[in-house]
Amino acid sequence: MKIQKLLLAGAVATSFVAGGASAAEVTKIGLAVPNLSANYFIQIKESVEEYASKKGIKVITVNANDDSSTQVSQVQDLMTQNIDAFLYIPAGAAAATVPPRLARRAGIPVVNVDRNAETEPGDTFIAGEGVKSAYKVCSHIIDLAGGKGEMIMIHGQKGVTPEVNRTKGCNQAIAENPGVKLVADQWSERWSQDEGFSIAQNLLQAYPNVNLVFGQADGLAMGAAKAVAASGADHRIFVGGYDGDTGALKAIKQGVFDVTATQSTRAMGRLAVDSAIKLAAGGMVPKEQIIDAVLTTSANVDAFISDHP
Repeated sequence: MKIQKLLLAGAVATSFVAGGASAAEVTKIGLAVPNLSANYFIQIKESVEEYASKKGIKVITVNANDDSSTQVSQVQDLMTQNIDAFLYIPAGAAAATVPPRLARRAGIPVVNVDRNAETEPGDTFIAGEGVKSAYKVCSHIIDLAGGKGEMIMIHGQKGVTPEVNRTKGCNQAIAENPGVKLVADQWSERWSQDEGFSIAQNLLQAYPNVNLVFGQADGLAMGAAKAVAASGADHRIFVGGYDGDTGALKAIKQGVFDVTATQSTRAMGRLAVDSAIKLAAGGMVPKEQIIDAVLTTSANVDAFISDHP
């Protein structure tokens, strides 16, 4: 069975989109992404554009390069281009509320992907489940370390939905293991490998006994793994990531780091298009469409690599 089917099983059971309206009602969709440096956002963009194209729908994509003010300006421009629906991934917590408000004023349905705002949510929110998946990743590396040690946590962008949920899940795992102490954590801006390397390098120097690292995205984890390799530590340091990025899956197979939680990223992009079509036709979709991620280690990574573009 395709891994994608496993990932989507929970979401499909509750979604009203599968029998959705024809794409004939929708000719143009706007897509706003935070950046196109992270593999996750690249996959969302590609899947949305490829799937929409098959349905005869044009996608106008804008890239904020992680700047909230830029994203708000881009969305203002999108609202003047006669789009039928708006797919939105906020560039940061500060930008999360304004674009949905602008779209609603223009009568345009909003599909939020990955990140949402409690005070101004999209008409539907599509995301990977974050709390229990992060809990599993952190529990796994804690188990590898024998339930003891010092951990550092490298966060994503502060305050956005994935960062909040992944922090909560990992903290639950730490709380269940009295032999583990979180000695330091630090936030990143771009969830990037370069940030993961520099943050981990500094923290490993400050806390030389660390044997556990959780990077809240695979880029952060892979950067941290490089810092571990360069640290010269005389003890084993276990590293966990999150997302199931293409390069990260191969890195896990090669033993670069230990575990991730693989999201059904491209399937989320397609679900976002289907939801936009349904909403634009006046149909109903669930307020939240949450898809489980799957714990991925060297033991099962081959199946994910074969199923991953």
